[in-house]
Amino acid sequence: MRDLGTVVRGIRTPIIKEGDDLATIVTDAIVNAGKNNNIEFNDKDIVAITEAVVGISEGNYVSVNTVTQDIKNKFNNPEELGIVFPILSRNRFSLILKAIARSTKKLYVLLSFPADEVGNGILDEERLYKSDFSKDSTISEEEYREYFGDWLHPFTGINMLDFYKELIEAEGCEAHFILSNNPVDILKYTKNVLTCDIHTRFQTKFLLKEYGANVLGLFDIMNAPINGSGYNEKYGMLGSNKSTEEKLKLFPRTGQALVEEIQRRLKEKTGKTMEVMVYGDGAFKDPVGHIWELADPVVSPAYTSGLEGTPNEIKLKYVSDNKFADLRGDALKEAIKQEIRNKEKDLKGQMITQGTTPRRLTDLIGSLCDLTSGSGDKGTPVVFIQGYFDNLASE
Repeated sequence: MRDLGTVVRGIRTPIIKEGDDLATIVTDAIVNAGKNNNIEFNDKDIVAITEAVVGISEGNYVSVNTVTQDIKNKFNNPEELGIVFPILSRNRFSLILKAIARSTKKLYVLLSFPADEVGNGILDEERLYKSDFSKDSTISEEEYREYFGDWLHPFTGINMLDFYKELIEAEGCEAHFILSNNPVDILKYTKNVLTCDIHTRFQTKFLLKEYGANVLGLFDIMNAPINGSGYNEKYGMLGSNKSTEEKLKLFPRTGQALVEEIQRRLKEKTGKTMEVMVYGDGAFKDPVGHIWELADPVVSPAYTSGLEGTPNEIKLKYVSDNKFADLRGDALKEAIKQEIRNKEKDLKGQMITQGTTPRRLTDLIGSLCDLTSGSGDKGTPVVFIQGYFDNLASE
């Protein structure tokens, strides 16, 4: 009788550096972990690799000055520039902002409020609701400082408007801030606009273009190499991270070839067809800090075909309380097992699925992996999952 369902393990690897053969490192790490820990491999086991080490190994880096060069080229050396909806992050956006500040003499920054799109706050929400302002208001920098300027983020102890202003001015650029949830408000100050939002990027760019802006998105910046630099043809600067004070690591480009190669090698070494994916942020939300953990453009930029789709599950609680309300113990368990075996291939929309998670497999698994590996010093950039596709009826 099986006692375990899904089992998740963080797998330690050597420290990954630029130019490393990541396919070999990951394959060897999984095989060695199996030998050293008596793990029996199965078809449909999942191997997941964090996007950070994929980007590092492929050398997908770009300097701040190269980003500046691309912005200048694409906006034709702008005297002034506006940016819309940047996220409030020292790791994710500060170096991008430094590059933008170097590209122009005057910068207008339109911030959404009370928080950015991934939940990083910029003001006290309770004070906002008690004020004469609403989420439909436009708040000037002077008004912000008068009513909300003493606010510090509860986790970091930093006011990001102050942090960003100091960063911009340190580059010799004039900085002006506006708080608004309407991106079109930036056009009161400049027609040259760089949209910086992640998940609403296409809508924001389309809207501003409709209103006559000379507009690009962060996904249009560094979407091609400059003098051999890193780049990402699909996401540009989206998904980038701070590497040093003058260098950014971009979202990986070669993930699809990597996951397919690792799948092939694992099949060769273990005889099992495992699924492989690259994962970034897990897309879960912190109930206390209200941070939505998805500053990357997608959870998984590359995965093998067996991870396509969404779960096809029934809700055990619903079946137990309704169809088999009079059964208990082993009889109930066997009846539910048979129900699982008999379930239709597509149960979407049926009451029996109510309460199951309506997310893509890669998003669900990415959340599991991100929580397992963390973003600090665990040293497990590879996650190995067994039993994810099993259910109560699996033997």
